[in-house]
Amino acid sequence: MKTQKTILVIEDEKSLRSAIVDILRLKNFLTLEARNGKEGLELAFSKHPGLILLDIIMPEMDGITALNKIREDAWGKKVPIIMLTNLSETKEHPIDDAVTHYLIKSDWKLHDIVKEIEEILEIQNLEAAADKLVAIADRPTRNTK
Repeated sequence: MKTQKTILVIEDEKSLRSAIVDILRLKNFLTLEARNGKEGLELAFSKHPGLILLDIIMPEMDGITALNKIREDAWGKKVPIIMLTNLSETKEHPIDDAVTHYLIKSDWKLHDIVKEIEEILEIQNLEAAADKLVAIADRPTRNTK
C-alpha cells in the first residue's frame, strides 16, 4: 500500500496557493498551507511534511530565511524543498545545494509542479528502498549448523 505524502505549500499569493493545493489534492496528496515563511516554518517543524513548496519573496519571513532555518534541523536537512520564485537563479537570491529544485513561476504550469513533486518523491522512495537493502545485506548472517 502506498502511503500518502504530505506537501506543505508556503506561498503568500492566495490564488496561486489555492490552485496548487487544489491540484495536489486531486492527485491524492495531503496538503498543508502557509501564507508566509513564519507560518510555514511552524507547520514544517510540527507536521514534518514529505516535501515543501516554498516561495522566496513573502511577508514576515522570506523563503530563503525559512529555508535556512529548516535546514538547521535534523529532519529539515533531508526534506525535499522546491523553491517557487519570480527570480532567476543568478539574481538577488542565489539558489544553492540546500534546495532540491526550483521553479521560476513564469516558466511552469500547475501540472509541471505535480510532475516535479512526483519525480522527487519517487527518487526519495527508491533511495529509501536502496538504504533498506544495504542494511539487510550488511546484517551478520546466522550460522545454522
